[in-house]
Amino acid sequence: MIRNLKLKNVLLICSAGFILASCSSKSDRIQEYDRPALYWYNKMTKQIADYDLEAADDTFTSLESEHRNSPLLPTSLIILANAHMQEEQYALANFYLDEYIKRFTISKDIDYVRFLKIKANFLGFSYQLRDQQLLDDTIEDIKVFKQKYPQSKYMPLIDTINARVHMAKAQLDIAIADLYKRLDKPKAAEVYKEKAEKTWTKTEDIKEVDVPFYRAIFE
Repeated sequence: MIRNLKLKNVLLICSAGFILASCSSKSDRIQEYDRPALYWYNKMTKQIADYDLEAADDTFTSLESEHRNSPLLPTSLIILANAHMQEEQYALANFYLDEYIKRFTISKDIDYVRFLKIKANFLGFSYQLRDQQLLDDTIEDIKVFKQKYPQSKYMPLIDTINARVHMAKAQLDIAIADLYKRLDKPKAAEVYKEKAEKTWTKTEDIKEVDVPFYRAIFE
């Protein structure tokens, strides 16, 4: 009985300690407001360095809500976009890039941000026969980039991405042409064969993308 009583006391002490620690943690979080912009910026970059992107997103929200006109906002958006791209979270990266483009259109770094958006879409092109709209959108974004920023230092990288997305587009049209052949629709097959050749002249040089067996059955 004495032994049970001691065990109960230990459990009560542990529970009380947990509750106090929890309250203290909540109190610390509640006090996280009305801080200088540099405080939020430094906290965000540390969280990114610690691979805690969810916390970094929350910290950026605090920076943005408390300091709407801070000169640290554009840099923060770019840092977060790059961080999410590193983690292959391309939708979130695009969210921050779109926010930058919307708010800082006349920025001197706007060509870099638009390049990052094209890069994020290109890297997010994972399913060769299912991301058709993303592929078309990326081709259109590249066309606009070339028109608006012909002297951009990122043009060589844009040209590389442009070549690859056009090869992917041609390969997609070839796949559709082959499908129509199997369905015994030669006219439709010829239309897509011609589209592929217009997109990329030497279609025979395009190396077929390797698709994992568990995805190939859905392609």
